Amino acid sequence: MLSPRTLRNLKREFDRSALAKVGVALVALVVFVAVFAPLLAPHDPTAQSLDDKRLPPLGFSGTENQTTTERVNGTVQVVNETVTVNATADHPLGTNALGQDMLSRVIYGARTSLLVGLLGTLLAAVVGVPVGLVAGYVRGRVDDALMRSADVMLAFPSLVLAIALVGLWGRAAIRVPDPFVVAGLAPGMPRTFTLPGTVIVVVGLVNWVWFARVARGEALALRDEEYVKAARSLGASDPFVLRRHVLPNSATPILVLATIQVAAIVLLESALSYLGFSGTELSWGFDIAQGRDYLATAWWISTMPGIAIVLTVIGINLLGDWLRDALDPGIEGEGGGGA
Repeated sequence: MLSPRTLRNLKREFDRSALAKVGVALVALVVFVAVFAPLLAPHDPTAQSLDDKRLPPLGFSGTENQTTTERVNGTVQVVNETVTVNATADHPLGTNALGQDMLSRVIYGARTSLLVGLLGTLLAAVVGVPVGLVAGYVRGRVDDALMRSADVMLAFPSLVLAIALVGLWGRAAIRVPDPFVVAGLAPGMPRTFTLPGTVIVVVGLVNWVWFARVARGEALALRDEEYVKAARSLGASDPFVLRRHVLPNSATPILVLATIQVAAIVLLESALSYLGFSGTELSWGFDIAQGRDYLATAWWISTMPGIAIVLTVIGINLLGDWLRDALDPGIEGEGGGGA
């Protein structure tokens, strides 16, 4: 529960920061789209219509190479011609090479990216925060052993380590029933959406070290505070002191780091999807990969999900800056290296 002082700081910083308003608006929009994707998407994102393939977005026109055969003087000849393809209001963001609606795919891709970002960050915090608190509170050999293991993790690039772990464990995909479709509120939409389970575990294990480092720094600073010494002198056990005193007073930098890590994990998930390691086809990174062969003729296939990624990451980072400035201006610059 946030204290009245914390709420006042959040409100004051929000009122005087235009960027905070932009960040909150972007994040709120992406969350709204992700939650209500079946109700907002105009078409089934997996439905194919080859007659409508590579349609441009509204306001643009495209070209399509068509091959026809003609009989000239008794000889069949192949004729290649370039025809103009016009946009249609039925597909405001155009379609991909399979005739799938890009607006619907961008909407459903928000659900995948946000779920992976939030669940991956939660797993990273669950693993990293206890490790960091114990290392900083106990110190000595325990600190050395835990932090050296973190240093080993940091020696590997995040994307390379994630690819190695996905290759080791395989692409486990979890099919989750869509409550709106099951309830009959969105007929014609996919009844389930795929949650890339392996990717969530992998991004959590790749990013736990940042939480461990921040938590360790807080534990080192707090272990010599008077209230911690008083609790120990009264016979409180180390787990009790960590849970009751150290963890609550370390929450602010951990919360700010978690916000930044959500953005970092969204980017990491998009990279894994682009490379084909995600396990789901309703992902922004997957759509970017599908459009890379059509950048010259159908640029929108890759551009539309790319814009969605940029806006989402910008919104989350602006939200993190607002929380950092409002909750503890003294931690400015810390934690961002993990992203």
